[in-house]
Formats: sequence, C-alpha cells, structure tokens
Amino acid sequence: MRKAQISELRIENFCRTLKALNAGETGLIPESAIEAVQALPHYDELSESDEHLSQLAMVKLNGGLGTSMGLRKAKSLIPVKDDLSFLDITALQVAKFSEQIGRPFPLVLMNSYSTSKDSLECLERQKLQQDLPFEFLQSKVPKIDIATGKPAEYEPNEEMEWCPPGHGDIYLSLLESGIVDQFRERGIKYLFVSNIDNLGATVDTRLLEYFAKSGGSFLMEVTRRTEADKKGGHLARSKDGQLLLREVAQCPDSDQSSFQNIEKHRFFNTNNLWLNLEKIADSLDSVELPIIVNRKTVDPSDPKSAAVIQVESAMGAAIAAFSNTLAVEVPRSRFVPVKKTSDLLLVRSELFGLNDQFELQAKKSPLPTVVLGEEFKFLEDFERRFPAQVGLERCRSLSVKGDYVFQEGVDFVGSVDLSNDTGEPISLGGEVS
Repeated sequence: MRKAQISELRIENFCRTLKALNAGETGLIPESAIEAVQALPHYDELSESDEHLSQLAMVKLNGGLGTSMGLRKAKSLIPVKDDLSFLDITALQVAKFSEQIGRPFPLVLMNSYSTSKDSLECLERQKLQQDLPFEFLQSKVPKIDIATGKPAEYEPNEEMEWCPPGHGDIYLSLLESGIVDQFRERGIKYLFVSNIDNLGATVDTRLLEYFAKSGGSFLMEVTRRTEADKKGGHLARSKDGQLLLREVAQCPDSDQSSFQNIEKHRFFNTNNLWLNLEKIADSLDSVELPIIVNRKTVDPSDPKSAAVIQVESAMGAAIAAFSNTLAVEVPRSRFVPVKKTSDLLLVRSELFGLNDQFELQAKKSPLPTVVLGEEFKFLEDFERRFPAQVGLERCRSLSVKGDYVFQEGVDFVGSVDLSNDTGEPISLGGEVS
C-alpha cells in the first residue's frame, strides 16, 4: 500500500479492519438490542424552499465498474434510456437545473481509479461548467486471497489485485482529497450524495429545506419495505435512541424471522444521503463503519480465477456514527436503482420516460416483477437476447430461464413464465403471454 502511495491514515484503517476480520468480529446486532422504527416524517409533509440552494452541491458515487454485469468500464456509461447513459442523464439534469437557477449547480463525482478517465471525458462532452473539480478519488485496498490470507496476485492484470473499499470510503476521501475544504470555501454547507445508478435521486429543495431547518448532521432517505425487500437491510434504533442500519449479515440466524418482518421493520435505506459539512467535517477521520465482506474472484469476469475477499464498508452505516442523525420517508420514485440486467430491462422499457428536466418517471405503479436467469446476467448476453426496448405495460410479472432470444416489438402480457431446458435457443416475438 505504501508502494502505491496510499496514505498512512488509510493503511492504519485497513489494518484495523483486517485485525477485526481475523479476530472473528461479526458485528451482529440481535433483535433484543434494537427497537423498530414505526413512523418517520414523510416527504409529503415537508415544505419547499430554495433558501439554502446556494449552499448545496451534489455528489454522485461513481466508482463501480459494473463487474456484476461482466463489464470492465464505468457502469455509469451503460446506455440506459434514449441512448443516454446514467452519467449523460445526470449531467443533463444538472445542466437543466443550472439553467433554471441562473448559475452552475455543482456536480462532483466520487470516482475510483478505474472510472475517472472515461467519466471525466463524458462530462467534458456534456460541456458542464463549474468552479469546483468534477471529481475526487476514493482510495483502493488490496483484495485478499482466500487460500493464502495474503494480498491477491494476478499477473495478467495487476490492477485487478486492488478494489475500492466500498462507498463508506467517502468520508476519508472527502477529507484527504481536500475537496471538503474547497466546498466550505465556496460557501457549500450541504451535500446530497447518491448512487449514480439511481436515476430517482434528483436534487430536491423540499428535502434540503427540511434538513437545513432540522440542524441535523446527517439525513437518510428511506422508503417502505415490500416483500421483495424483506432480505435487505432495514432502519432501526439502538436502545439509547440512536438510528442505525442492520444488514442481513448482521442479523443472528435466530432473529431472521423478525428481520424479514416488513410490518415490524418498515423502512430501508435508499442510499440517498444528506450531509451537513459544518457538523461532520471535524470527525471525517474517525468514522468507524461495520465491515462488509464481499466474496468474489480476483477477475470478476473469470469464475476460474482465484477466490478473494474484498473488505468494504457502506456509507449509510454512518447514521450510527454521527450525532443528531435523521431519517425521512420518501416515495419509492426516489429509488430506481439498476443493479442487474433485470432492472435495466425495466428502465429501458416503455414503462419509463424522461421528462423535460431529464428526470426518469414511471408510467405506472406497481412495476412488474422481472427475474432473468443466468443466461442474461452479463450485459453482452442480455443485449444479444433482448431488443433495445420491450413492451411491459400489460405485464404483471416476467420470469425467463434458459436460452431465449426476443425480437424487436416483443410485448409481454400478464404473468409470463418462460423456461427452456432444451439446450437450443428459442426465438420469440410479438405478443408473449
């Protein structure tokens, strides 16, 4: 890490994390240690104001390479709607917003070493203008070879021996990059932080007004859990009243039924966060977050390469690390993530459109449930099998397993369950029900 010019603070932090991992630290949070959050302030109750807009900047987490879809480039550059990528759409939103308020609205990316070059070139093509840098870089840490317990080695591509330490790295990255000082010098007090692949996460002056008036240090947008979300992390409170996040890996097996009870634990984190720099700037170097162990192969696109551990952390877990943290319930429309090709299929369909502000809007609710088999996992295979847009407006659910190729104009109707175990591709077009 020193050879790669990683700072001593980060080396110390990584070593502390590894020691905790090797000591068997589980980070388990039993049901008996928490209280459920039954009600929160709701978005619809908040008032709108642009009083604090000049003190706001937007940060988009843009460090991912889309390896879960078989990519080796910035995930944000995948075409998602009308031949526009996630990053194109975000830049166009910011340009339109800047035009409305009569000045450049600052957009800053938290990039990884792997996404920086291509992403900055995209912003340059969009011709955004601002007096702040367009990026700051998150750090990198070694992947750990599971067989040896040592840093992974991979001669075909030494860059694959490293990984970003998860978006929980944002707090140290804000500090070490110096950009937090640049924000404050320009009078920016609040940051709105969200994932680049969540096109529902747009600047919202109603939430900004609520956060500014609250005097809080940290605000998390949460939304209602559904049956589809019951295995995902939920919001809770410690016995002393501190808000916290509990992920499924932090829940003892004996408490799983309570964990998945969506009537008891009602809210999950959208990863749309609001930070008050005046409240947290002096503690950015001391934020301790729970460990997340991500098991992959050293080359994510090669399942035969060495098995590794990536030690990561999540930025939302800081809701338990800062004082005076808050949460607010927001509509599901502010959470439209694209994590898998099934999500991409939905967003590319006619169910979603871009309005005049380049905001993504769903044409109906609830959306159909889409489950695609392993044949569709990687983007290249997915795009070979599906046209650029499919008909889902009359679809309640879609499940596809096996080798199918769908033709232009295919329209799914009702509950569609397709399974092909013949070993030969099946081509379908027109109305499929």
